[in-house]
Amino acid sequence: MSGTISLLIAIAIAVYLAIDAPKHHKSRWLWAILGFLFGPIALGIYLIRTNRKVLGWIMTILFGLGYILLILLVILGAVFFSQL
Repeated sequence: MSGTISLLIAIAIAVYLAIDAPKHHKSRWLWAILGFLFGPIALGIYLIRTNRKVLGWIMTILFGLGYILLILLVILGAVFFSQL
């Protein structure tokens, strides 16, 4: 179920970027692919590049910290279970 929701979010971000990018003279395909692969981080960077800086920086920082926290939790879990 979680994978399905993540896939739908990635598709929604890609579609939004594909529709909005030409309005700002950006490459539709490039931003759609980046949005699908990197999700909210790519959306945040896109918002920064299209002069919607406040929302873009907030999204980039929050999701960047979230990804870093997730990586740290995985590493801590691996260390914990390797010591058992």
